[in-house]
Amino acid sequence: MSEIADIGYGAQFADFYDRLFPGGPAVAATTAFLADLHPGGDLPTLELGVGTGRIALPLADLVGPIVGVDSSPEMLDVLRTPLAEQPRPVTPVHGDIRDYADDQRYGLIYCVCGTLSMLLDPAEQQQVLKVAAAHLAPGGTVVIETHNPVFAQALGQGRARDSFFVPYPEPDTGLLSYSTIDFDNRIWHLAHIWIENGRSRIAQELSRLTTPEEVDGYAEQAGLKPAGRYSDWAGTEFTGQEPMYVSVYRKGSA
Repeated sequence: MSEIADIGYGAQFADFYDRLFPGGPAVAATTAFLADLHPGGDLPTLELGVGTGRIALPLADLVGPIVGVDSSPEMLDVLRTPLAEQPRPVTPVHGDIRDYADDQRYGLIYCVCGTLSMLLDPAEQQQVLKVAAAHLAPGGTVVIETHNPVFAQALGQGRARDSFFVPYPEPDTGLLSYSTIDFDNRIWHLAHIWIENGRSRIAQELSRLTTPEEVDGYAEQAGLKPAGRYSDWAGTEFTGQEPMYVSVYRKGSA
């Protein structure tokens, strides 16, 4: 791939992404989970789809250097602001997670918050796992978090179109979302209206409803072995009905 394919997600969401998905205490369980998987020593960590750094910044305090790759210049600009205010060993890289390459080997690689599913082609999703496996040190770990198709389809009780509102703690603040699912092609379109302080912002996203079994297949083809699947960052067992799933894979230590 000769150029970085930016789907425009960051241009739409960068200004209010951290309001939708707060950092700080809200990601404490995530960073603790990931830090426990880091092998220690001098091996760095790689985040595929670093966004605004809401995971990478606090995780770097626990595991040391992190390289964060993202195709969105806007999201990376947001990340650079807290780095300038409080330097941490996080390196933002404008790149494509489908073909990212450097000369480092990582002890931990993660791709979370549905980033993998924003690639609508299964072959491109597979490529992300190949990239991860190629950069993983022996004995290292890959973590993938994305939407559970069963839950996404259950949101509309079998209907192709639905809408729902998620209130936030602050007065007159919330997210209104319009959901459309193409069941035949397993494509989920979400159009959002973010409402805050009497103002609204509009953004939309497309994702592919990717099953846990598909991600397992990508990992196997990349030479990775399954090491666990969970419904949340507390390590709760995945039953198949939860909104998201977290899959963990390891590379042999040969």
